[in-house]
Amino acid sequence: MLHITLRQLKVFEAVARHLSYSKAARELHLTQPAVSMQVRSLEESIGLPLTEQLGKRIFLTEAGREVFHYSHNIAGLLSDMEAVLTGLKGLEHGNLKIAVASTANYYSTQLLTRFRAIHPTITINLDVTNRQSIIAQLVANQIDLAIMGLPPEGLDLQTESFMENPLVMIAPPTHRLAGKKTIPLRDLVQESFVVREEGSGTRGAMERFFREHGMSPRLELVMSTNEAIKEAVQAGMGLAVVSLHTVLLELETGRLVILPVEHFPILRHWYVVQREGKHLSAVASAFKEFLLTHPLPPVSLRSRRKSPPGEANPA
Repeated sequence: MLHITLRQLKVFEAVARHLSYSKAARELHLTQPAVSMQVRSLEESIGLPLTEQLGKRIFLTEAGREVFHYSHNIAGLLSDMEAVLTGLKGLEHGNLKIAVASTANYYSTQLLTRFRAIHPTITINLDVTNRQSIIAQLVANQIDLAIMGLPPEGLDLQTESFMENPLVMIAPPTHRLAGKKTIPLRDLVQESFVVREEGSGTRGAMERFFREHGMSPRLELVMSTNEAIKEAVQAGMGLAVVSLHTVLLELETGRLVILPVEHFPILRHWYVVQREGKHLSAVASAFKEFLLTHPLPPVSLRSRRKSPPGEANPA
């Protein structure tokens, strides 16, 4: 009979998922020696090596791959059990684990604040991150829900849209195209664009849009955050396609303008996402219902377009 502990399996699952002792240690808030000791103890109990190191990289052995498969499933079952037991306690002691796309963070905090006003005793664990990290956390069953743009295909996920997400083209107010009533796509051929990293949902939507219209935009500057993109556009380093929710303040203060490019805005949606078959806790279920029934009011694109200097805003 194997004499192994849930703690050993949890530690090994993190090591196997990251293929890194240091990353597993950071995730579990342990020291790296403590992680190594747990894995060695598990290997001694099993009687087989679970990892091997070639150069600076860690690989799973055949036994390691088998143990990772079972430890991953066990971790998922424990998470589901925790959700069910928390649900039995009701909303007063609930814990919501949610990951939010960085672009959605501009409004998600408003939603969470409104939800917590109704349920003031709950605990919220919020991770604002990129698309790849959200997908990885969903696959690993590490979160209850995610808020993101277009969900990935080919995964067992349950998705529901709850709010519109218009993508607009922004420019500094001094740009040559600012103030025009309509801008044909052909006028953008020589323009440079500031974009997010590969895998970004907004970047993917922009690239699909231009591809469908037979254009290949000049992607000359890649930024890892929306704030960096806005700063770059304000500095005149290029145009950008962003979610309208991310630039409301800059539009109000006149630091950026929306260009009325034909076929824009690109209309997308925000989705609340969970693993298929995931047992949501009472608080996670309540928050999902809150999203679907209490969305923020849509932002008026017309009211956010600034007129050029000297021209009155339309009534």
